[in-house]
Amino acid sequence: MKKMISASLVAFSLLMSTASFAAMPKSADTVAAPMNVDKGSFVKVVTSANAFEIESSKLAEEKARDGDVKDFAKQMIADHTKAAEGLKKAAKLGDEPPVLAPKHQAMLDTLKGASGEDFQALYIEMQASAHMDAVTLFATYAKGGDDAAVKQFAAETLPKLEMHVMKLVAAH
Repeated sequence: MKKMISASLVAFSLLMSTASFAAMPKSADTVAAPMNVDKGSFVKVVTSANAFEIESSKLAEEKARDGDVKDFAKQMIADHTKAAEGLKKAAKLGDEPPVLAPKHQAMLDTLKGASGEDFQALYIEMQASAHMDAVTLFATYAKGGDDAAVKQFAAETLPKLEMHVMKLVAAH
């Protein structure tokens, strides 16, 4: 992102400590998987997370005030739509619509009720939190997943998720 999301990240930077970024996994190669995640659990969480990323970013395209936040949202829609298709292919999923987990639905409902700078701050905060969770999940599955095709999908998608986190971090 060439322009900074500075105003929106003030709240985010106060919530996140430098230590949490230092502890963040660098890549699937440097993360020791402390536990294994089965394919069904991975698919369920990733399907909901992708749907949240897409729907929350659609809201940001409409409600965000800053152009760089809208640009970021547009990129999230494109990248997470591609990731959803990749997961669908790797996991051999049908065409049923994604179901948001209660956590993601509550986050989306909160965003729907926010406006202006409050919306932008919440959107950026939620994006950062969701992406850090995703990096951990994808790194874990890439290391110890129980399905070769889905494991490859996780490993191939992980760098894009890390890039999203780095954009959020670099902007503050």
